[in-house]
Amino acid sequence: MRLRLLSGVLAVGLLVLPCGGQAQIAVSANDGKQVLNDGEQVVPVKPAPDTVSLIDLSVSPPRLLGSVEAPTSIIGPPASVAVAPDESIALVTAARKLSPAGPGGQGTDDKVSVIALKDGPPRVIATLQAGQGASGVSISPDGKLALVANRAEGTVSIFTIAGLEVRPAGAVVIGDAKSAPAEPIFFDGGRRALVSRDGDHKISVLRIEGTTVTVEPRTLAPGLRPYQIDTVGPRRFAVVGNIGGGGKDMDTVSLIDLVSEAFPRVVDVVSVGLTPEGLKMSPDGRFVAVNVNDGSNASAKSPRYSKQGLVQVWRIDEPGKLVKVTEARTGAWGQGIAWSKDGKTLLVQCAVEQRLDVFGFDGKRLKAKGSIALPAGPAAIRTAEP
Repeated sequence: MRLRLLSGVLAVGLLVLPCGGQAQIAVSANDGKQVLNDGEQVVPVKPAPDTVSLIDLSVSPPRLLGSVEAPTSIIGPPASVAVAPDESIALVTAARKLSPAGPGGQGTDDKVSVIALKDGPPRVIATLQAGQGASGVSISPDGKLALVANRAEGTVSIFTIAGLEVRPAGAVVIGDAKSAPAEPIFFDGGRRALVSRDGDHKISVLRIEGTTVTVEPRTLAPGLRPYQIDTVGPRRFAVVGNIGGGGKDMDTVSLIDLVSEAFPRVVDVVSVGLTPEGLKMSPDGRFVAVNVNDGSNASAKSPRYSKQGLVQVWRIDEPGKLVKVTEARTGAWGQGIAWSKDGKTLLVQCAVEQRLDVFGFDGKRLKAKGSIALPAGPAAIRTAEP
């Protein structure tokens, strides 16, 4: 009954979406099997179902259209969801699952759910397997290829996409299991990709020819534990959050120049605070928003504890500098971020409060504009990439 109710709510929302290609859907993956208890990540006594929620970003304020059950995980960077360029499907990964051995435990998972977003309520139309610890996922600019980073086995899985049909097409080894590949992103017109490796502090570069993916021997060194990585719009730069401080020392965000020479290079690094869990570039490539935990995921007894996290906006200046623009308080244990197409609205995931905080951005300031309640703790969020 719960699933039918959620789907029914979504069906009503889809009937009133704007016509003429003006809709913009944000897809939030929500983890119901892990919560924060005084700084410890635990399985609740009665876990809620994992869900995938759709938010209409084409209206003001943005609104929740509804949700459907599908496995996901808050473990890993908040990029366990990707949306096809035409918004026809979403891919949602699950790095962890409840342990069958008994209550309170979790084990690694390898699931990739294919969720249809059009022609009715969202529905899971296929469940595929990637590798163990399937985490960050990205879809190529032409919508024909997807890459999934498998954090527990040091590989990236490859999938082909043809309409609603998604098929496995092999995998490529990035490093050993301890390299922990976290998230892949496409650049260079889909001919190359970057893969963050938070286990051994590197970023790999992949070359892509059709479904053949090879790993360049040279790597980038952006900082300690590069985690969520992103590039959008003109793809002149990429950004990556480095979370090696472990919630104790200040962490950083690095700016990567993608086109200055044959091989990408790190051109700037800035300090942003404790644990930049999620980040996202604006659709025009001018700004990057960062969801900083700022101690909100720590024990209340910790000297670094904060009741709230921070959302920051940085400007990307030529020839390659990050300049802080503004920041605002948001909810605790922040995860992913999504921008509206016009760059004027931000959705910020707050896992403790199980909500999305909505902010307006005018190029200089952030203004809180309410929040959207979700069925479980938001773990990742994505829109179709510009």
